[in-house]
Order: sequence, then C-alpha cells, then structure tokens
Amino acid sequence: MNKNQLENEYNSYKQKGKTLDMSRGKPSPSQLDNLWRMLTEITKSEDCYSENGTDCRNYGCPDGIPEAKRLFADILEMKSDNIIVCGNSSLNLMYDTISMGYLFGVNGCTPWGRQEKIKFLCPVPGYDRHFAITKLFGFEHINIPMTEEGPDMDRVRQYAENDETVKGIWCVPKYSNPTGITFSDRVVREFASLKPAAKDFAVMWDNAYAVHGFTETPDKLLPVMAEAEKKGNEDLFYIFTSTSKITYSGGGISCIALSEKNKQVYLKLMGIRTIGYDKLNMLRHARFLSKHLEEVMEKHGRAVREKFELCYKYFEVLEREVEGFGFSRPNGGYFINVNVPAGKAKQVVSLAREAGLILTPAGATFPGGVDPEDRNIRIAPTYPTAGELEEALKLFSICVKLAVSR
Repeated sequence: MNKNQLENEYNSYKQKGKTLDMSRGKPSPSQLDNLWRMLTEITKSEDCYSENGTDCRNYGCPDGIPEAKRLFADILEMKSDNIIVCGNSSLNLMYDTISMGYLFGVNGCTPWGRQEKIKFLCPVPGYDRHFAITKLFGFEHINIPMTEEGPDMDRVRQYAENDETVKGIWCVPKYSNPTGITFSDRVVREFASLKPAAKDFAVMWDNAYAVHGFTETPDKLLPVMAEAEKKGNEDLFYIFTSTSKITYSGGGISCIALSEKNKQVYLKLMGIRTIGYDKLNMLRHARFLSKHLEEVMEKHGRAVREKFELCYKYFEVLEREVEGFGFSRPNGGYFINVNVPAGKAKQVVSLAREAGLILTPAGATFPGGVDPEDRNIRIAPTYPTAGELEEALKLFSICVKLAVSR
C-alpha cells in the first residue's frame, strides 16, 4: 500500500467517527460476567461469619479474615502470617507504603521527606502508575533497562549498593507490565541478596499477575520472600497483589505481604487511618475462589489468549513490512510491548487518537513520560470485543505505516 492509499484508508477511519479504547488493561465485560456466582456466596445472616467466628458485618480482624489471608498466601506462595488483606486496590497500598516512608521513615530511619535527596530505581519500560507515585513525592527516577530475565541486576547493584540516596525499586516480577517478562530464578535470588547502601531501601514487589498465565506452560516465579529469609533480607520486601484481574477490578480485595517486623509497623500506622476493610467482600472472595480459582483463570486465560493471538497476527505483518518494528509474546498478563521505529511512537499514538483509537500515551512506560528513543507503546487488548479489537489493529497498522512514510 503506497502513501496515498494509506492516507485514504486513514481518512476513511476518521470519517467513521468511532471510538476504540486500548489505553488500559481492563477485563472485558464477558470476563466479568463469568463471576456472578461469587455474588451469591452470602445470601443470609448465617453466611456472614468467618471460619474463626468473626461477624464480618462488624469490626474486627484488622489484618483480614483467615480464609482471605490463606487465599493470598496460596497465590503468593507465602505464609498467611505475612499477609494483611485490604480493599480493592493494591495501588492504594503501594501509595500508602511510599507515603509512610516519606512521612514516618523506613526501618527506623529519617523520613524520606526530611532527607535532602531521594532516588528510586525504575525498570523500563515499566508501569506508569508506579512512576507517578514516586514522582508525586519528589523522588528522582533512575532508569534500569529490562533484560529477558528481568531488570539489569548489574545496574541495580551499581546504584542500590553504592548510593545511600537510592531508596528503592519498583518491580512487576511476573508477566511484567508491559514487557510480559517474568524474572528468572537468578534475578529473584539476586534481589534477595541485595545489600543496599541505604538502610531504608524498599523493594516494591508488585506481583499483580501471579496467576495470570494463558499458555499451556505458564511462567514460574521463585517466591522472593523465602529466598530473602535465607539471607536475612526479608525486611527489604513489600509484596503486593490483588484480585483486580481475577474477579471485579472495582470490587475486589488486595493484600500487602511483609516481614513480621514491617507488618507490625504497617498495622500500627494503618490502624490510625482505618478500622478495617470490607470483610464481607473478603468472605465472598475467599469462599468462591477457594473452590473456583483454577476454573476462573482458565476462562480468563482463554479469553485473553484469543485477543493476544489476534494482535500477533497483525504485528507479524508489521514486523515483516516495517523495519524497526517489534513486539513481545508474553505467556501471561494483560499487555503486549510494542516498539515502533525510533522517533515515531508519539506520532503513531497521535494519528491513532485523531482517528478514534485511544492508546496509552507514548512514553508512559518511562518515568516522566519520556522515552528517550520515542519508540515504545504499551498495547492493552483485553477490553474490546474481538470485532472492535480487529478494527483497532487495522487502524493501528495504518498509523504505524503512515507515521513511517511521513
């Protein structure tokens, strides 16, 4: 297709006036429809009691009911005693953790907010909402390149072990957002063995996609807390997950997993701002997912895999036809990492938006929204229907070719 044909095809999309959204990794309505049975787990007063006798309609169990703690312990391959179960958003817990360090300090050190300079390591491409939190609190961001095994650990050690102003690192260790990479056993063990220069260093371990494989051989992630305990390093880790991509994104449950020492500090501060989270929702989730987690994730996996495979079909053509185009093929998660020719990502996203296709902003996968090569775009294919996704991919392909031709 020559440039004139591309322009004509592009203009025809603009004239249709449709809006297609692939900007965020949301479950599709059909995925959410699979979960209605969870809503019937509590139908009468007698159903409202936890296995330990707690009336979930009332106060009590500030760290979460035992069956919900056990659910997350199984998902994270950890001990229930390490876990605090909270509300629907693990991002909220990450914000709280950074905020607590900023206001009150980590590991008994001077609060970050009273230190002259604070820095955070950011594997790139990475999750924009992580970077937004530390940016809000005034951290200087240091980019750490992602390899096929996870963050470049030579760079991590270079900064973490030699600069006491470096206070932590963001991580999505399984099916990373957006690359889809799962950290290798070597990388996990190297994290567990870190010897940071700062005594108030925090590894923010966001295991959002712990059970979100969609291939016959899903990735395996070595449990980092068990490895850290062998090294006496368990206090470094703040581990997060939620049911946001398992049940209802806006109505799920989340958890933070910590060492015993950090757990006591966290509970003390948490107890001042809340008297506890929604235990009825914990009860619904624990009862339903204890019986149906594998079935639910199999259905999710099937729905997601079909959409990813549709993306691959179009991206393979682009890879053959456009020099410098490349994409990831993850075994799970919610995103595909796309690289267009250098200097063209912003133009591709702008062209798409003008024609009605909303993508994650170019550069969002880098701190401050600055991709030094202007080539990375995060693709989130899960929310649209198959028909909408195909339309979006056709338009995306035209936008890539058109940007390269201009």
